[in-house]
Amino acid sequence: MKKMLCAILSLGMVAAWCQAAEPVKPAKEVKLDPKWKLVWNDEFDYTGLPDTNKWTYEVGYIRNKELQYYTKSRLKNARVESGCLVIETHKESYEGMDYTSASVISKGKGEWGYGRVEILAKLPGGRGIWPALWMLNAKGGWPKGGEIDIMELVGYEPNNVYCTVHTYDTYVNNKKEGQSGHISLDTPQNGFHLYAVERYPDRMDFYVDDVKVLSYPKKENTIESWPFDGKFYLIMNIAYGGAWGGVKGVDPSALPQQMVIDYVRVYEEKKEAEPAAK
Repeated sequence: MKKMLCAILSLGMVAAWCQAAEPVKPAKEVKLDPKWKLVWNDEFDYTGLPDTNKWTYEVGYIRNKELQYYTKSRLKNARVESGCLVIETHKESYEGMDYTSASVISKGKGEWGYGRVEILAKLPGGRGIWPALWMLNAKGGWPKGGEIDIMELVGYEPNNVYCTVHTYDTYVNNKKEGQSGHISLDTPQNGFHLYAVERYPDRMDFYVDDVKVLSYPKKENTIESWPFDGKFYLIMNIAYGGAWGGVKGVDPSALPQQMVIDYVRVYEEKKEAEPAAK
């Protein structure tokens, strides 16, 4: 059946469908600490648009001098198929811009405090591409509200994955020491890796697979230094070009590109009375 479908689809759609249909095999198995309790998730075990009970969208031109128009409820840019969420960037004229993509967000649908957020994903590549898995304060107010970048990659550094914390102090007052870390991976575009952040009252720990890439401590008890005690929502997007992704230009011939997400899972720490999972 799959061969028949691929035979009648265009070459571009064949590549997208067949890529997403591959079995998901994480690059490295990660053993979860038994202290964590699952409180929210999307396994993407359905077909069509992302679940409207869990996700909404950013729409239009948003930030950072990027080149893409973020679309809403458009299967070409964001769809669930073969057990994965596929976010896809295209070169095409749309609403006065030359590229389209999607930014899928949990704002108003899923917002969390302390705990662990993890995403199993395969990343896109190509010069100009800029995928991100990140979080913003549900109460808004950037940069005072803070920003948690669980994963960022730019296409001109295809193997480097970055984890970064933004606050008013790091962005405005230039207190940047220890705000970012990175890891080099062999297969961020060819294999699935687990990207995660753990938020505690005194620090945030960032992981790629089972490697701690960054630990960001609470340095001062001020909103300018530590805005991370409240609830944050998740953003999953592919930007194109812009202030970081476009530093070395773009290569439209590499498009379309996909970020393929197998699942999103959110955990909270078990209370002392709760038994650990066996």
